[in-house]
Amino acid sequence: MGPGQKRFPRQTMMESRKVVYFGLLGTFSYGSAADDSKNGAALGGIGKKTLSFLQYLIVNHMRTISAEELIEQFWTENNSLNPANALRNMLYKIRNLLKNMFPEQDNLLLTLPEGYTWKADADIVLDTEQFEGLCLEAGKKTGDEYCELLRRMIALYKGEFLPGNDSEWARASRQYYRTLYLDACKVILPLLYKKEQWVEIISICNQAYGVDFGIEDFTAYHMQALIALGQPEQAMEKYEVFRDRMLQEFEMPPTDRIEQIYTLAAGLRKNGLEEQDIFRIVCEKGSDSRAFLCTFSVFQSIVALERRHLARSGMDSTLVIVSLGKEAVPTTDARRLERILLEKLRTGDPVARLEARSYILMQTGADMDNAQLVAGRIDCAFHKTYRHSRANLTFRMTPLKPESGG
Repeated sequence: MGPGQKRFPRQTMMESRKVVYFGLLGTFSYGSAADDSKNGAALGGIGKKTLSFLQYLIVNHMRTISAEELIEQFWTENNSLNPANALRNMLYKIRNLLKNMFPEQDNLLLTLPEGYTWKADADIVLDTEQFEGLCLEAGKKTGDEYCELLRRMIALYKGEFLPGNDSEWARASRQYYRTLYLDACKVILPLLYKKEQWVEIISICNQAYGVDFGIEDFTAYHMQALIALGQPEQAMEKYEVFRDRMLQEFEMPPTDRIEQIYTLAAGLRKNGLEEQDIFRIVCEKGSDSRAFLCTFSVFQSIVALERRHLARSGMDSTLVIVSLGKEAVPTTDARRLERILLEKLRTGDPVARLEARSYILMQTGADMDNAQLVAGRIDCAFHKTYRHSRANLTFRMTPLKPESGG
């Protein structure tokens, strides 16, 4: 039975029946209720296979599991001469383990002719099923009720599904619950933004960022909440961490959306602005003596402006794509090339990253011959500075054509 096909336990008679609670999201836990649960680590001395076997029985507690299924799931390597005997030994361990976990319960695991099942008068409650139930219920609601159910759903997600279990069945469920959780976070953030719930936004973003930092919503809303709370410096720090990690792990810069929030944070850090302050802020960026590194969309805008300028001035400008070659180490050599480009190009020449192994730049006021000379200097500087790099720089050029009708 797949993760999306589980049935939910009936709760109407819970008061008259003994509850057996298991927490599967985050650290494995157990108890008579969620707020009275014990850490699974307290069991002690249990092998990974035994614990995985127990967890498999827990996840599939709503059905009878045949001996054949258990043998196929846990003894497929044929490393046991007698799988049936190994299964019996395992079940003996599990029953003793359950007795230690729930001393007030008798014979939680029953043997039937068709397989193994949990006794009927014990209410097995899983946080994963509560999590799914809230997800289904939220889909039927709107407005504040919808938002509240999403809150409860997110609060239940204490961490990855059985993070210590590397079995195939556990990995599939882990991805399923992670996806539900991340989707819930992405949905609730704009709702909380409208309500100006800044502290709650930061709390949700912090946890969700740890699950999947590559989803930009979690950085964008976090930065916006910090700005709203009057903390633009912290928003800028958040941006720097996100940008460095994106470049390191995906070799991609932040999107324009993140860049715009960063620009807003940088501007708001300057308070009490008057006209002269605004002019100074706009102009002070020109103090950098290096080339101008920007996103590709910003680069496109600069090129569009330059084409208008060329239509009036009649001067030449050249576009250049610099590639590292297949032998380069993408992350390391890309950073090296970026450094050389920023240092060796003229002040303000725009540079943008295309993909892992290439950059595009504009040589303002330079024709093809002059651009070739600059390319030679860049190639020489790169290999002189990084002698052991296996990168093979190639340069493709085209003259920039003026905008027609300028």
